Amino acid sequence: MPEWRDTGAMTNDAQRFGTDRDGAHPDRGDEWDELRRRHLRPRSDRPPSSARGVHHQALISSDVERTIGFYQDVLEFPLTQLFENRDYEGSTHFFFDIGNGNALAFFDFPGLGLDEYAEVHGGHHHLAISVPRDAWVRLRGKLESAGVPVHPVGETSLYFAGPDGERLELIADPLGEMYGSDVL
Repeated sequence: MPEWRDTGAMTNDAQRFGTDRDGAHPDRGDEWDELRRRHLRPRSDRPPSSARGVHHQALISSDVERTIGFYQDVLEFPLTQLFENRDYEGSTHFFFDIGNGNALAFFDFPGLGLDEYAEVHGGHHHLAISVPRDAWVRLRGKLESAGVPVHPVGETSLYFAGPDGERLELIADPLGEMYGSDVL
C-alpha cells in the first residue's frame, strides 16, 4: 500500500473554517440575504444552464502508480484511460470514472520541478464527490486502514487529502442536494 502524508492543510481548514482572523464567527446573514435577493432566481424562472456537466477535473500527479493505487484501489474509482498528454510530450494523462458520466483526470509533468500545493484566491479548494451512504462508510474505513487522516464533518462529509495533497471530500448527500437543501 502506498504511503500517504497529511499536509496539515485539511486539519487547519477544519479548525478555522467559518472564522475570521481573530477566530470569531462573523454574522453575515444580512449580506447573504441581500445576495439571495439580488441574484437567486426561483427554480421556475431560471434559464437552463449552457453546460452539459463536468467533463473532467484535472489534477497533477507526482507519481502515476501511486495515484492509480489510491484512486482505483482505495476509493474504488476505476481507471478508464491512460495516454500521452497532447500538451506536454512525455506527460501521462489518465482518467478515473467518478460516476454519472464524470471523470477525474490527472497529468504527470516529469522534469518540471513543480512545487507542492499552495492555496490562493481563485485556486482549487476541494473536490466533493457524492457517494451512497454505504459506500461512504466503506470508503472511510478503507482510507483509515490505508493510514489516510480523515476529517468527518457531521454524518455526511468526509474530508481528506489525496497522495499529492489534493483536497477531497466524500459526501453522502445525493447529487443536487446538500445538508437537506436543494442546490440545483
